[in-house]
Amino acid sequence: MKVVICGAGQVGSAIAAYLSEEGNNVSLIDQNAELIADVNENLDVTGIVGHASNPDVLYSAGTADAEMIIAATYSDEVNMVACQVAHSLFKVPMKIARVRDPSYLNPAWGNLYSRDHLPIDVVISPEIEVAKSIANRIRVPGAFNIIPMVDGLVQLVSVICRQNCPLINTPLKHLTAMFPDLTIEIVAIVRGSTKIIPNSEDEMLAGDEAYFVVSTEHLTRAMAAFGYDGQQTRRVLIVGGGKIGTRLASDITTSMKGVTVRIIEADMDKAQHASQSLSGVTIVQGDGLSKEILEEANVGKTEAVIAVMNHDESNILAAMLAKQHGCERAITLINSPSFTQLVTNLGIDAIVNPRAITVSTILQHVRRGRIKAAHSLRDGFAEILEVEALDTSAIVNTPIREIKRPKDMIFGLIVRGKTIMTPKPDMVIKPDDRVIILAAHDQVKRVEQMFAVRPEYF
Repeated sequence: MKVVICGAGQVGSAIAAYLSEEGNNVSLIDQNAELIADVNENLDVTGIVGHASNPDVLYSAGTADAEMIIAATYSDEVNMVACQVAHSLFKVPMKIARVRDPSYLNPAWGNLYSRDHLPIDVVISPEIEVAKSIANRIRVPGAFNIIPMVDGLVQLVSVICRQNCPLINTPLKHLTAMFPDLTIEIVAIVRGSTKIIPNSEDEMLAGDEAYFVVSTEHLTRAMAAFGYDGQQTRRVLIVGGGKIGTRLASDITTSMKGVTVRIIEADMDKAQHASQSLSGVTIVQGDGLSKEILEEANVGKTEAVIAVMNHDESNILAAMLAKQHGCERAITLINSPSFTQLVTNLGIDAIVNPRAITVSTILQHVRRGRIKAAHSLRDGFAEILEVEALDTSAIVNTPIREIKRPKDMIFGLIVRGKTIMTPKPDMVIKPDDRVIILAAHDQVKRVEQMFAVRPEYF
């Protein structure tokens, strides 16, 4: 597939790396010559210096032959115009744009992106996706990360295995006997800098981040099995009243009954804007790192503090201060991957990485064929895929034990209608099943082939 990516920042370069590693023909455009030089040196892509919405630059990047354009520059307007040019001049079938300004995302102007106006097929807002991700974690106390799959019937969850976790130091093959009625499958383990796609003999250790897929119906029991049986969140304090903070507050107040929200924001203008745009939310104007301000916001009686300021260091400090004041749970926004391990060692309960969330969201729309959803895990070492099986797929009506698959691939759960099943060696995948699979990034193409149409159907 020929793909043109506009913007060689963290998101654009990460997407370029993913797609080029899978053998796609990728061109990457950016005005910054240093970024493009770095791309040309380290990635198997064609880096082009130029303005991303310029027709000549887009043409030189091969847009006339492209199947997809992903516009992820720092400018909403450039992203929009790049998609318009790609549509009008080069007839590119799939156009994805990152858009951040809330005004462009106002539902009142929803017709803006129709084919008759700005023909963008997928509009992605990092702020909306990040706020949604944080809200999901608040709903499930103890979840380091949580992503709904298969129309909400299944949840992908990651948790930190604490010293009191009943499941540590136990081979995974014994977990079924321990919890025979629990529809759950452990699919990945992160141990410091080591990423593990486990087999039945592997064990989870204290300090590990464990990823599992579980029936939504069994989610509460699964969290309890990992030692997380905490009370539901009723009081939330958000440190940072910018785009993410205000969006998160709005999501919580509209979708979570009985939850009170406070926001601390140092900037007077942002605090006033949050006060005017949010109903039923208390705004405290002041420094989120100040002991007096935190006490004014009643941090000690708050179940969850979410730090979403502009600087990683400030977010980490705010989360640590909140924990010291007695807050039960601290979630912090982290942009730099180098801080991830540090944060977990400091006792902060969960981190949110906007770049990783944006990349994962874009990948969902890049995947094609029978892959209905794709989520990238921790720096892209693996992807969790939701794949639809057709009666023409190569692996249908074959027992799982007989399916030839790479070692870096795990069957998670199988969803048949409303029935959710853990995979067994003698289980047969049937047409229309939704299959949850974890695969190393370099094995995603192999998964696509496994679910492709069998040759005899041509």
